[in-house]
Amino acid sequence: MLRVVIVLLAVALYIYFIIDVVRTPKSQARTFPKWLWLMLVIILPLLGGLLWLLLGRTWPQGGGFWRKRGPTAPDDDPRFLRKLEDDVWNKKMRKRRGEAS
Repeated sequence: MLRVVIVLLAVALYIYFIIDVVRTPKSQARTFPKWLWLMLVIILPLLGGLLWLLLGRTWPQGGGFWRKRGPTAPDDDPRFLRKLEDDVWNKKMRKRRGEAS
């Protein structure tokens, strides 16, 4: 049973490495050209994939996967809230100008 789990995990990693190389833009591949990384990952399944992660792939700045990507809702976005306040203020000013005229 443990062997089956290990083999399935190895196959899943192998597929992940191939997909990751294919989906990474050419400009973000380091050390070798992207096509060569793909060949390494295919020919040396786990070792090639680990080398890809360590030497070939560029990692995003500022936290990568766990980085907060921005506001998740409009009421968390300070720019959205500021725009609402500005809209309310503009509406008030138009109303006052209309009453004063």
